[in-house]
Amino acid sequence: MPDRVVVAMSGGVDSSTAAALLVEKGHDVIGIMLRLWSEPDCADADANRCCTPEAVDEARAVAHHLGIPFYLINAERPFRRQVVDDFIAEYGRARTPNPCVVCNRDVRFGYLLDYALALGADKLATGHYARISRTDAGDFRLLRGVDRAKDQSYMLHALDQRQLAHALFPLGGLTKAQVRQLAAERGLRVAARSESQDLCFVADGDYRRFLARHAPGTARPGPIFDRQGRRLGTHQGLAYHTVGQRRGLGIAAPEALYVLEVRPGDNALIVGPASELGRDCLTIAPMHWIEGPPAEPSLRAEVQIRYRARPVCALVEVGAGQAQVRLDAPLRDIAPGQSAVLYQGEHCLGGGPISTPDPI
Repeated sequence: MPDRVVVAMSGGVDSSTAAALLVEKGHDVIGIMLRLWSEPDCADADANRCCTPEAVDEARAVAHHLGIPFYLINAERPFRRQVVDDFIAEYGRARTPNPCVVCNRDVRFGYLLDYALALGADKLATGHYARISRTDAGDFRLLRGVDRAKDQSYMLHALDQRQLAHALFPLGGLTKAQVRQLAAERGLRVAARSESQDLCFVADGDYRRFLARHAPGTARPGPIFDRQGRRLGTHQGLAYHTVGQRRGLGIAAPEALYVLEVRPGDNALIVGPASELGRDCLTIAPMHWIEGPPAEPSLRAEVQIRYRARPVCALVEVGAGQAQVRLDAPLRDIAPGQSAVLYQGEHCLGGGPISTPDPI
């Protein structure tokens, strides 16, 4: 009897091609799409961008083309509770959250994985560009996708051993161009479909409007100071600013000013010239080690602080539930709340949110 695999379908070329490849390998494939929470009563959109009526139609058409069953299941409540509420709470703490990391951990490989297992599937496949290998000890290891321009291991770094044991990433060894070619060769109507990069649950893409509506306390004006304590202006809410930001400060100055620090304690922004930007250390807390904490108290690794950021070499000191990272070269935009992910070559060690750094 063929292995049963649930494919998380989105109506896009990646998940559709993943489903097609698994069908060709002889698996018993079931396509499932999640209906996620969207803003009620928003004039700009009536659906989450990941599951618009058009996307549902595309996913259903691909499933029909492949001859596999397709189900649309309601995940609005867990998505709202796990992803959206966390997004709002993090901005309320003047942190910059990464909702895609939370969604992958708690919704796709949480809620949907449990649903797949209940259907008798052993694996949940997605269209992520990442790979999985096994160590000699039998642990599951997360690796970067072959296509570094599309690699999504950063967004998957919070998965644990149980989740990786049930995960399949059929596209991890392919490039995006190859995936589109495979989709076209198989007659998938989504072969040339474009991708959405915006926050899926923010109807018009304007997270500031979203926060003003759903968390009005984040839109609290406060002072803008320089490092010498001189007041230079007034901001309209800490949630509207992040470290390294230049635009939107509303300050006339002889040289460009950037956000150096966000201080929720006194609702203040600290700004300064580019020469004052940059740190050579950060703390990851809580730190999630995919294969468990390393045996040694310190290690060399590369750290990546944004999805598209260039990794930087660093010395990592392993602590209780956290990691202290000393960078070989300073980075300008270390923002509390964003994910810092550790690598050794292609190997993703894990990561976690950047904790609030000490003042410079």
